[in-house]
Amino acid sequence: MLSRTVLFDLDGTLTDPKPGITRCIQYALSELGYQPPDANELLWCIGPPLKSSFSQLLQTSDDTVLEEAILLYRSRFSTIGLFENSLYPQIPETLKIIRAAGYQTFVATSKPHLYATRIIEYFDLAPLFDGVYGSELDGNRSVKGELISYIVDRESLLASTVVMVGDRSHDIIGAKKNNIAAIGVTYGYGSREELETHKADLIADYPEEIPTLLHLI
Repeated sequence: MLSRTVLFDLDGTLTDPKPGITRCIQYALSELGYQPPDANELLWCIGPPLKSSFSQLLQTSDDTVLEEAILLYRSRFSTIGLFENSLYPQIPETLKIIRAAGYQTFVATSKPHLYATRIIEYFDLAPLFDGVYGSELDGNRSVKGELISYIVDRESLLASTVVMVGDRSHDIIGAKKNNIAAIGVTYGYGSREELETHKADLIADYPEEIPTLLHLI
């Protein structure tokens, strides 16, 4: 059966959030008294849940410390970092083609849906999605597998008709846990090797390749 619903990751798939995310992480680390790494050393933080990234950066599992880091990050992200972001080339055009072909489209991101919705609206993409799903500010549904399960249940979707599109292993793992197909994209922050290792069904090197690949699943 051809897939009829497409779930899109946000960071590294629809938009390039590098400046905002890395600067907000650097800000949080500085405020906590740490010397922050250069932006290019923080690219691995784009995509995974924020708490796990800070846990590795700070070498701690202390929830009090991690929550303080996240609050500092969000204090800058909610006012500045949110908009230090850009659309990847051909994203609006690609989404229009997919919608015109009759697919439902949803955003599925580990980023809090409060911020994800603002970003989608900022780039005038809201008319191209049936809904925007993300985590809660308390971290609930920040794991991609749990989020996808929630979307499938909430929208009464049939797993065999859904495909996840994302740039990191978390997207592919989350899709597989829910028995749905996954298209990995290499123009974001995950490598082809990362996507292939976690068994992405197909891989797109450019956004405009995605509509063609959907017909192959």
